[in-house]
Amino acid sequence: MAFLKNGLLFLFFLVSVSTQAQFGNTEIFEPVEWSTSISKKGDIYEVSIKAIIDEGWHLYSQNEVEAGGPIPTEFSFPNADGNFEVLGSTKEPEGKELYDPVFEMDIKYFEDEVTFTQDIKFINSPIAVEAEVFFMVCDDERCLAPQSVPFVITLDGSKANTPIGNVSPEDIAKSEALDIDVKGFENYEAEDTEESSNLTIFFLGFIGGLIALLTPCVFPMIPLTVSFFTKGAKNRKQGLTNAILYGLFIFVIYLLLSIPFHLLDSLDPEILNNISTNVTLNVIFFIIFIVFALSFFGYFELTLPQSWSAKMDDKANSVGGIIGIFFMALTLAIVSFSCTGPILGSLLGGSLTSDGGAMQLTFGMGGFGLALALPFALFALFPNWLNSLPKSGGWLNTVKVVLGFIEVALAFKFLSNADLVQHWGILKREIFIGIWIIVAIGLALYLFGIIRFPHDGPKKRPHKTRIGLGILTLLFAMYLLPGLTNTAYANLKLLSGFPPPLFYSIYDKETEGPLGLEAFKDFEEGLAQARITNKPILLDFTGWACVNCRKMEEQVWSIPQVYDHIKNDYILISLYVDDDKELEASEQFKYIKPNGSLKTIKTIGNKWATFQTLNFKNNSQPYYVLLDGDLNLLNKPVGYTPNGTEFEAWLAEGLKTFNENSK
Repeated sequence: MAFLKNGLLFLFFLVSVSTQAQFGNTEIFEPVEWSTSISKKGDIYEVSIKAIIDEGWHLYSQNEVEAGGPIPTEFSFPNADGNFEVLGSTKEPEGKELYDPVFEMDIKYFEDEVTFTQDIKFINSPIAVEAEVFFMVCDDERCLAPQSVPFVITLDGSKANTPIGNVSPEDIAKSEALDIDVKGFENYEAEDTEESSNLTIFFLGFIGGLIALLTPCVFPMIPLTVSFFTKGAKNRKQGLTNAILYGLFIFVIYLLLSIPFHLLDSLDPEILNNISTNVTLNVIFFIIFIVFALSFFGYFELTLPQSWSAKMDDKANSVGGIIGIFFMALTLAIVSFSCTGPILGSLLGGSLTSDGGAMQLTFGMGGFGLALALPFALFALFPNWLNSLPKSGGWLNTVKVVLGFIEVALAFKFLSNADLVQHWGILKREIFIGIWIIVAIGLALYLFGIIRFPHDGPKKRPHKTRIGLGILTLLFAMYLLPGLTNTAYANLKLLSGFPPPLFYSIYDKETEGPLGLEAFKDFEEGLAQARITNKPILLDFTGWACVNCRKMEEQVWSIPQVYDHIKNDYILISLYVDDDKELEASEQFKYIKPNGSLKTIKTIGNKWATFQTLNFKNNSQPYYVLLDGDLNLLNKPVGYTPNGTEFEAWLAEGLKTFNENSK
């Protein structure tokens, strides 16, 4: 059974891409609802575990299936205390044995509802039974990640009165307290900000691909590869077809690289948020980006094992045809890694620390792959264009070095994420901006020819283009200078989201809220204040490492009309879903999810991320909700809203509804 579980994980990577589980998607699939009961038959007790299955979904039998099939349902009864004896195997009804289009084989599965039963015999006094089900569900288009659900089954059907299976009465009470029963969802449609953000990341990925084209690892390959296809084919039509297929396969290869992250996304709606704000991971990203930068500077060559590219090249030559072209595309992806790897690393890190997670990564990878693929197809269609390409030379190395400076700047963004989440205080806003100023000056000195790196050619007068870029870089450094001050000019709106927030400063601030606003960081405290002052609530789901949250605060909230609304008309409650500070020991607990599985609530971020998902069926940030003191929605919740006029109108609408309801 263990082999089957592990063996199917890669298959699930491929199948799960169609689920389009997205970080920030308002739909979270929970197609199976479990319930339990127990009945006595003489000295034997029968445990019943019932599954209610949503229409169109399949829960699979316990029977073993052939390789490539789904993971069977499996029940276990831990019985750590040795309180009972399991008699025989778990029984199941007949179910259906039909052809499954997802796995293309005949499989036994259950629809609508099914009850599994297990006979047990108590050895000591009958108290309760611990059980766990490991299962996988699919519909005709997709499969969800396998998951485990634990149960504590008492004889009287009530919740356990003693801590059994690591679930205590306190855990149950605190789990129930997270559900605040928000009212009024039926009056408003869910907010969907996903499409625009996906298009943005696709565009950024495309720009990254265009930049990768201008590196020494890729640019010289364009004329060589196009000439190979156009001149090596039997006729022009076949050459064009092969070149277009080559480009298509490049696009597909980079798209496939994002698929494993969809598995992470579907396992837990909050998992990519946890990954993106994980302190260790952000520090690792910092180190990796510094290594990438040193590679771009020319101090060493960052490559994948040469044997990989050799094997792919051999495959391409020996197989031929369409499969051979695919391996040629894969060879290009491998041999160009020393130039594309750092750019892809930036794309990966940016997606995981944004609001879109796996789906945004797919869009970004798609844009990157498309930009790399287009030249091979276009130059094959119009081979005369090759004559207009600039010749390879020292300018390609200049591109790499410039990218190296950019990698250094981005590296400190990841270190800043870790610093913010952990509250170390080592990269306050002004220190971060100071580092970026130093990096910008270093880049300008390189462009002016004052600083040199190992792979630079003979020293000569810089080209006008380099001088122009150097001047622009110095102007950027000058733009950053006010960010070192404690003045109104310190709000660098063009960079909102990249430096730490304004209140994370070496200077003393009146409040710890954005823009000097008073912000409650505990929901119950803010709710109490709203009831005392008879004001509506602006509930702000945010994150220390959330770029779009900072953009909203520094670009939209800073608009006078918006600022006045928030300051004077609302009680602001800012809940940081990525805060890694541990709760007091007495406040930590095991949260019982609606499907029965457990989640440890250990940090402030754990608590508010779960609070958001549970009550608002949303796990993206920023996410804004307007409530009154009785927890009624005042209008439709919104996400990232860069249009200040639109956000101000949204606040005004909520205030109007509040005043009307208060009459």
